[in-house]
Amino acid sequence: MTRLTWATRITLLRVLLIIPFVMLMLNINKEQYPQGERDFFRYLATVIFVVMALSDAVDGYLARHKKQVTKLGAFLDPMADKLLMMSALLLLASKTAMVPGFRVPVEVVVIIIGKDMFLLIGFFVTFMFTQQVKVQPVYIGKIATALQLIMVGFVLLAPEFSKAIPYYKLGLEVLWWSVAGMAIVATAIYIRTGSGYIEEVEKDNGAK
Repeated sequence: MTRLTWATRITLLRVLLIIPFVMLMLNINKEQYPQGERDFFRYLATVIFVVMALSDAVDGYLARHKKQVTKLGAFLDPMADKLLMMSALLLLASKTAMVPGFRVPVEVVVIIIGKDMFLLIGFFVTFMFTQQVKVQPVYIGKIATALQLIMVGFVLLAPEFSKAIPYYKLGLEVLWWSVAGMAIVATAIYIRTGSGYIEEVEKDNGAK
């Protein structure tokens, strides 16, 4: 039996923490709870989200610098990231779990999640043509993911930040549309990279 590395354990923990995060978010607008309790649910959900975001950096560090890279970890890590962002965005765009006054536009959510779905389809298309698995993150993709995490955190704490920062909501709107724009750019770059990889493999196979 293969022993789980610490990097993989942290990734699994990130996946499991999505459950309490979703449960807490589903309670932040329920009128059966007083406002104080609803705010507490949101604060606790924010803490869990921050822990999950930081754990991504920690397991990445362990995998790269402590040589704890495994096939299971390589599969689970991006899956955990996608599940986290999908659940957070879908909740923040819904009437049930949105942060009052700061609902994320459905269009932004569709663009960001659509990018991930498109990349997943591209992954399988690339495998069908090349019979090889190649994951090659691009720099702008990493920036887009980081901005998505920051955006979710800012939305979760928007009621408090908006009281202290003038025009906070306007800045938040600029942020989430910028994140959507970067998702589109990242998708275009991934398409170009994937297409180039397929052409390269086909040329190598033709030369043999």
